[in-house]
Formats: sequence, structure tokens, C-alpha cells
Amino acid sequence: MNFKTSRKEALEVLENYVEKEIINYNSKRNFDFGPSNRENVSCLSPYIAHRLITEYEVTKKVLSKHPYQKVEKYIQEIFWRVYWKGWLELRPKVWSDFVEDLKKIEENENYQKAINAQTNIECFNDWVQELKENNYLHNHTRMWFASIWIFTLNLPWHKGAEFFMKYLLDGDAASNTLSWRWVAGLQTKGKHYVAQAWNISKFTNNKYQKIELNEIALSLTDTRDYKLETLEISKEDIGSDTLLFFENDLNIESLKLKKYQNIFCILISNEDRKIKLDEKVINFKKKIIDDQTKRFPGIQVLNEKLFEELAEKTKNFDIIYPSIGENLSFLKKIKKKKNLDYNFLVREEDEFCWQFSNKGYFNFKSNIPKIIQKVI
Repeated sequence: MNFKTSRKEALEVLENYVEKEIINYNSKRNFDFGPSNRENVSCLSPYIAHRLITEYEVTKKVLSKHPYQKVEKYIQEIFWRVYWKGWLELRPKVWSDFVEDLKKIEENENYQKAINAQTNIECFNDWVQELKENNYLHNHTRMWFASIWIFTLNLPWHKGAEFFMKYLLDGDAASNTLSWRWVAGLQTKGKHYVAQAWNISKFTNNKYQKIELNEIALSLTDTRDYKLETLEISKEDIGSDTLLFFENDLNIESLKLKKYQNIFCILISNEDRKIKLDEKVINFKKKIIDDQTKRFPGIQVLNEKLFEELAEKTKNFDIIYPSIGENLSFLKKIKKKKNLDYNFLVREEDEFCWQFSNKGYFNFKSNIPKIIQKVI
């Protein structure tokens, strides 16, 4: 698979899918035909995860070509990413607990076999290799993978979520962490996802047969209960003439921004990341940032060390809100260390959507028509 690295190319992928393939999405979306045949899904997630194109932009394009009733399922899938992000914003301790839990887990022999494609489950081994080679997996396959990891291989879900974050081009804190929790039965307590051999065979066009899985597993449990918190994001105009943004929200042209004397994009290196990324993922991020600097020549790219140097001289920043996850955790650390003052710029569309993330996805889904009317 060859993912593009510019906004122009991402828009072309979107246009092509909407014009030629989306009409078959409902009937074919669950099939994984392998990395050389992805026409049945849009493969837009690496661009959306970095907001080369936004969820709202995709929805608008789709609805400009097709009536809502024909593409409702596809739009619902696009909004999962928005929902997950909002859910985590309202329960930020889920992310911090996940990161802390990772530190306590031993990487034993079974874990090493799993990440090196040395299990006795052929399909799982193939998916490990595919993930490492292509930095992408079909969404249905991600569910099978997570279920096998947790319930058949009996490995900690945290390490599986970390493994995905390391290799996926579209990995983000909310979608990845919460999807793994959902498969495990922790996100919706008692409701877990157990992969079935017949299902894998059917939706891989019978590529895999006689798969031996634990198909009667029980949900995982966790005594921690995450209460709904008030969304608190610092949004007070401090008159800054310097704008910061991170690589997970690159679409600054869709924001109403004032004129800034200085604009910086921050890309944290593996040295300062809590979850280390595959070199190909880091390089993908560098290339899409490079596209951003070509579209907006005044942007300067900083790593964490250069940003700390900047923070010695400049104390006030406007920052495009990076959401709960690696970037926000880094920012909070530097704020405390350098005594910074910043004002977050939050997309109005996000804030409107996140109010519906207070419950399960069914509640959010029922409000998608209202969201479309309001923000699209």
C-alpha cells in the first residue's frame, strides 16, 4: 500500500472514492481482500488522523454527491473518530492510566512471539507482518486481531494498543485506546468482541480455514470507574502573536485564524514519546508536515528540544488544541517546566460534537443528523 503525503493527493483519494466506490460500502466494507485490494474501503484514516482532511470535510464531500440515506453507514463510521475523541476528552484519566499501566507490564516470551509473528495462528501472523510492512490494517481485521491478542493469546490489551500505536499511520490516542478497551469489554462493561473462526473465513474470502480460537471468552474486568468530567480547555485570548500546532491537526486553512508573526509546527521525536513509533510512521508525519510548510511557507518545524529553547524566550502561545494524548501530555509537561501561558484554539465543530460523547455511541449516532445540520 502506498499512502500519499500531501493534502492535494488526499483530496484526490477522497474524490475518487466518493465518485466510484462509496456506493458499494455497505455491502463490501467488512471484507478484507488483502493490502493489494482496498477498493471496498476508503483508506482515508491516515489523512483524517492528521487532519490533512477533516471528518467534517469528508462528510460534506460525501453528502454533496449522495443522499444521506445511501451513505448513512459510511458517515457513521467517519464520526466514530470524533466520538472517541470526545469520549476521551470527558474522561481524560483513561489515557493517563493506560500510559501508567504500560510501565508495569512485562514483555514476556508469549508477547515476543506475538509481535514477531511466531504464534500458531496463521492469520494473526500474517496480520502482524502486514501491519509492520504497510502500517495499516483493515478495520474488521483490527477487531479480529485485538480479540485474538486478548482472548486467545491471553496478552494484556494495553500492549496490543501500544503495538498498534507504534505501527499504524492512523493511530491516535482516542480511537486506538478506546477501541482496544471496547474489544476487551472494558469500554462498555460486559460487552466484548470475540472473534469467530467462521467470521474470519467468510470476510477474508475463505483465505483462512480451521482457525483455532478461544470463542467462549469472558469480558475483562477493571475495578476503576471513570466518571464524566467537565470539559475544561483553556480558551482565554492572551494576545499572543505566536501560533503552535501539532502534527495531528494540520488543516489550519479550515480554521479562522488571526495573523501571526510566528507559526510553529511541533513534531515530538521518539526520545520524548511515551509510546515509541515505528520509523516509517515518523517519516510519514515528517512528509505530511513538509507538505504543510509548502502550502504555508512561513511555518517553522520544531522538535521538542527546539520548542523548549523557544519556550525560554516566548511564554505566551496560541495553540491549536491537540486533544488528549501524546501531544497534550508533552505540552502540559513543558508548561509546568517553563511556566508557559497558552490559549487553546478549539474547532467549533469538535466542541459541538463532543457534547454528545457523554454516553455510548448509540446516543451520539442518533444526533448525527443534528450535527450535520449544524456543522456541515
